[in-house]
Amino acid sequence: MHHTKSDRAAPPGFFEAEAAGLRWLAAAGGARTVAVIDVAPGRIVLERVAHASPSAGAAREFGRDLARTHAAGAPAFGARPDAWDGPLFIGSREMPALTHESWGAFYAEARVRPFLAPALAAGLLDEDEARIVHRACDLVASGAFDDGAPPARIHGDLWAGNVLFSPDGVVLIDPAAHGGHPETDLAMLALFGLPFLDDALAGYLEAAPLAPGWRARVPLHQLHPLAVHAAGHGRGYGVALTDAAQAVLRLDPS
Repeated sequence: MHHTKSDRAAPPGFFEAEAAGLRWLAAAGGARTVAVIDVAPGRIVLERVAHASPSAGAAREFGRDLARTHAAGAPAFGARPDAWDGPLFIGSREMPALTHESWGAFYAEARVRPFLAPALAAGLLDEDEARIVHRACDLVASGAFDDGAPPARIHGDLWAGNVLFSPDGVVLIDPAAHGGHPETDLAMLALFGLPFLDDALAGYLEAAPLAPGWRARVPLHQLHPLAVHAAGHGRGYGVALTDAAQAVLRLDPS
């Protein structure tokens, strides 16, 4: 059984980017991703994923598998999936395809700041709040949180709705895949309430250690998804984005 998604009004490269991301993640040999059957402008055909009730065991296994996916790496922070040189998207929104040798500079300039002007224009973030977020971005871009870890192969839009529990375990869909920081995927799992999140994190930590203080850095890694949502999903996200930015400023290690 196959599942077809189509949209004649989709921007150029939209479904092709999704297919490239799914294949790149699958090539890591870690977390399972939905198989791409066919892709063409305005259309993608995927395997149909059967549903199963979430379980602690499946979540733990997914955490271990996700660590393997991350470890497969990427050429740079912001790197596109292999063999893809087109645009990148998160949901329906385009993401800048900028690369940088510094994670912080990449994250601030390509994953947080680009979404602030749309959030302001939509009235979902106000000027005072935007100033706080820009201050947090300045701190991140300075390299204050760079840890020397190499770029990871991340899903990039790993909220609970893109983590499907199937009879064969977890299957991932709808990536915004790129070279990034592992904690960004984990922070997004926490943002929208993955079932059995603690088990998934335990499985991840069994396979790959995280640097000390990772729990305190969750707001740092939630800046990106919160900024994306503040650009079009409701005033509450503008407030949450500002709260996360204030938490990042309190983390200032200098």
